[in-house]
Amino acid sequence: MAENTLFKTALSKAMHQCSQRELCCSEVENRLETWGLQRSDRQKIIDTLIKENFINEERFALAFVKDKFNHNKWGKIKIKSHLKAKNIPSGIISEALGSIDNEVYTATIKSVIGSHGRSVKAKNSFEMKARLLRFGLSRGFESSLLYDILNESCG
Repeated sequence: MAENTLFKTALSKAMHQCSQRELCCSEVENRLETWGLQRSDRQKIIDTLIKENFINEERFALAFVKDKFNHNKWGKIKIKSHLKAKNIPSGIISEALGSIDNEVYTATIKSVIGSHGRSVKAKNSFEMKARLLRFGLSRGFESSLLYDILNESCG
């Protein structure tokens, strides 16, 4: 009886959390595990949440991409690696990353690199390019785009 109460409480709590913000299956699984539920109960809860559309991997991936790109100014590589770490399927990741407009993406790279470049101290233009390239790579931007933008702006 107590186990049934734990199941219902966990389901209710998971529904509430999923209604507050987008969560993926692996995040919900981790939370349910910390609450002490058995594997079979965790799977039943996740299946229920998916069936009732509390969890939707496509919706989660789109929200994650939008949030990390617009607010954190992350590049596609960093976003992709974080989504893979959350066990999101590759097809869904590709579709979500495709929602980023290429012109906006390039403009964001220029903006992020430009603002960081104003605070970087370098002895010469070669060192400046190297520092900006490393910074851009750490943000998850593609090296080919960074090379093009740095060669265009730094000469």
